[in-house]
Amino acid sequence: MIKLGSRLLVPDGRLDLDYLTTLARSVRALRDAGVEIVVVTSGAIATGVAELGLKDRPRSVARKQAAAAVGQIALMHAYRTVFAEQDLEGAQILLTHADIEDRERFLNARHTLGALIDMGVVPLVNENDTVATEEIRVGDNDNLGAMVACLWEADLLLLLSDIDALYTADPGRDPTAERIPIVDGITDELEAMASDTRDGPGVGGMRTKLEAAKRAGELGIPSVIGHGHEPDVLRRVVLNGEQVGTRLQPRRSARLQQRKHWIGHLLKPRGAIHVDAGAARAITQSGKSLLPSGIVKLDGTFKMGDAVEIRDPEGAAVARGLVAYDVRELDLIKGCRTEEIEAVLGYKYRDEVVHRDDLVILTDPEAKEIST
Repeated sequence: MIKLGSRLLVPDGRLDLDYLTTLARSVRALRDAGVEIVVVTSGAIATGVAELGLKDRPRSVARKQAAAAVGQIALMHAYRTVFAEQDLEGAQILLTHADIEDRERFLNARHTLGALIDMGVVPLVNENDTVATEEIRVGDNDNLGAMVACLWEADLLLLLSDIDALYTADPGRDPTAERIPIVDGITDELEAMASDTRDGPGVGGMRTKLEAAKRAGELGIPSVIGHGHEPDVLRRVVLNGEQVGTRLQPRRSARLQQRKHWIGHLLKPRGAIHVDAGAARAITQSGKSLLPSGIVKLDGTFKMGDAVEIRDPEGAAVARGLVAYDVRELDLIKGCRTEEIEAVLGYKYRDEVVHRDDLVILTDPEAKEIST
């Protein structure tokens, strides 16, 4: 799984056809070696800005969508041209977060990827910027790359941009900064030190790359952050296993089941359920379901079946799951014992607010003791 940043593809306001030609040759070499490849490509809006002769990237949603509509045609035409020179066929796939969130559409997208790869076609995936609104946007192609890697269950997520690696400090400001070659699990401290400030055509910085690697790592998929202009980077990383950039190893010893990963890391939470310390411990350390008795307060507006975050007394998100009651119903039964649910509501769907089969722990249960 390869994700390409806008700064590689549109470095100076114009699509870099020389870079795309080099990429196509590398993809051909990997394909000849028996490697299956999916490419998540940025660059539609930036290309559209150039095609339309705009001085600056649009700010309004409608104008961004218009630029993406124009740019997507030029971007795919360029891919088709350079791929044809290498006897490769590409296929455009446009996704929004709604396609990932809906289980049926998620599986349909997965089946489509599989069918294309079986036919020898290279899928070219991008966010559907022409229709995406804030509610259904993924937001950046680093995380889109992670989502597609998880959807496809890739063996590796290669995040290529103009960032060559993760460093101990900002190398542009601190000359003593050192490259970190390998990261064994992404910690909160590591995420906190990563900058998300970027200028130019791209929207993804180091923070989004760590988020993407963490998301992929929960399904057992390692990631590599590397510079797209590193000589022969695809062959060196994928075929030779060379240490290029920074390799981020999955933290979990056992990968989550596909459905649980979908719940915990691909769905957008529609609200939050705040629980007391006893309920937080029962969920994170004893593998229990969430019952109404442990609920303290609610945030957001959600309905039955939506994904919600479960937050401990300190406000930290400790789990995520599919809720069995809507927010109005939960507001009535929070703090109640299970045998009181029917008396309060006049009906009962189930004892559990979030059943453990629909729940994913987001924290390391041994990393923090939850106290009263």
